[in-house]
Amino acid sequence: MTRPTRQKSTATARPAGTKLQLDLALQGGGSHGAFTWGVLDRLLEEEWLEMAAVSGTSAGAMNAVALADGLMRGGREGARTTLRQFWQRVAELSPFHHIQSSPLGGLMGSATAWMAPWMEPWQQAASALGSQLSPYQFNPLNLNPLRQILLDTVDFERVRCCNKTQLFIAATQVRTGALKVFDQHGLTPDVVLASACLPLLFQAVEIDGEAYWDGGYAGNPSLMPLIAQSAADDLLLVQINPIDRSEMPTRASDILERISEVTFNASLLKELRSIALLKQLIEDEGKPGHQYRNPLFQRVEQLRVHLIDGGASLSPLGAASKTNTQWAFLQQLHGLGRSAADQWLAQHREDVGQRSSWDLARVLTP
Repeated sequence: MTRPTRQKSTATARPAGTKLQLDLALQGGGSHGAFTWGVLDRLLEEEWLEMAAVSGTSAGAMNAVALADGLMRGGREGARTTLRQFWQRVAELSPFHHIQSSPLGGLMGSATAWMAPWMEPWQQAASALGSQLSPYQFNPLNLNPLRQILLDTVDFERVRCCNKTQLFIAATQVRTGALKVFDQHGLTPDVVLASACLPLLFQAVEIDGEAYWDGGYAGNPSLMPLIAQSAADDLLLVQINPIDRSEMPTRASDILERISEVTFNASLLKELRSIALLKQLIEDEGKPGHQYRNPLFQRVEQLRVHLIDGGASLSPLGAASKTNTQWAFLQQLHGLGRSAADQWLAQHREDVGQRSSWDLARVLTP
């Protein structure tokens, strides 16, 4: 795909009313993807900000297709509506949804508080069952409620034809372990389900004769498609898997949780380090503005990186909360995401189009 011609930005103040393009990289993380919904909901209120391209994995992929469908359906407000409808459908399939939405649920208070003692034994039982049986045994019919949610809320023909943004969805090829990035012209419900296919919960998703698992193993999310194929020079990473944890995990559940976090951040950190090294090499060569034979070097030099990190607010919730799809909890996550985006805009609005607001070199220092 031919990239649009780019002009190197300067550090001068931008004129009022100027529209700026921004790429979005959206991590996966189960129901914590509702945090990203809140971020997108807030960013869509900014008329000056255009979402040039979106790379998404797992829950990030679902947010991405809902965003694209909504933009085509009704612009920014259409996108906000479709995202909300998607997460509402997720909540409606929660086994506790009807209790929570009833007057009895209202009297019982916050679902995240009163249901915790009831949820924990079921989660422990499911974990024990999952360690003994594969989804081919306990789910032979390969039932996946996410399929119906996608079919109910997203028109994939509209997504494939979307001219408001570009989409890149990551999945992991089971046979090779390699990253597979699907562009929007080939997007189907199966592609998004493949991107979100946790192999201990769901059977691998087959696409064109190849089996795929969750994209988080190989790209969570994948950044290179944005760098190589998007028209934007600014990239905003929305991170919902904590990188740092101060406490040492000692319980089995905490150890498994930390292993999961490390696993699903590994591919992202590796890609960030590669980009940081390239930028450092270019800077060390002292050739700003140089016309490189490989256009990728030109692109990396111009790249400006930004970060909205949900780790601080999401890590106290624990890994088990990633399966909590109760509406009150999803709304709480949405609010956290909106607040994080609002804070980022307040601090870094003027950085977009001018400079990075997050020091990419930090990933090179252990």
